[in-house]
Amino acid sequence: MVKLNGKKRLKVSVFISGRGTNLKSLINFSKTKNSQISINLVISNKKNAKGLFFAKKNKIKYLVINYKNKKNAENRILVELKKYNIDFICLAGFMKILSKKIISKYKNKILNIHPSLLPKYKGLDTHKRVILNKEKFTGCTVHIVTSKLDSGKIILQRKIKILKNDSEKSLSKRLLKIENQIYPRAVRKFAIANL
Repeated sequence: MVKLNGKKRLKVSVFISGRGTNLKSLINFSKTKNSQISINLVISNKKNAKGLFFAKKNKIKYLVINYKNKKNAENRILVELKKYNIDFICLAGFMKILSKKIISKYKNKILNIHPSLLPKYKGLDTHKRVILNKEKFTGCTVHIVTSKLDSGKIILQRKIKILKNDSEKSLSKRLLKIENQIYPRAVRKFAIANL
């Protein structure tokens, strides 16, 4: 925890693998006057992840972790999280599954955003699967990470209608805008409960 302008804020680390649009929306939220969080560390498993640009631009410490050896990678992550006194973690398009070691060390303190209305469509290729199954609605879910894939307690969900002419790409694009809106709200809700 850190004090900014006399207010307590929880220290957050955001894990990314790609473009970082959810990281960007979380950074924007962290800069608002009434935010309950401060982003102190960004971790990526890819050195060319576009999202690292947002960390650099906002002068947030970032690390690229080589995942060739998962055990070594996670030991390094745990050392860094401790060094920066991280209170909780936000997974934002992080394409690695965390081991039970990290999950138990940060029990109920890891959030993830998933592009489906959990508990439906856990795992990958969600847009493809909802279209193939002719679903009328889809959405996104922010949930707590447990050792069971996409199965933790739901913090916030938002539903959208699937349009007749939607492709995986168009659906993904529309849903990403919704993700960018609800992730900060879910983080705020979670942070207030944990301050």
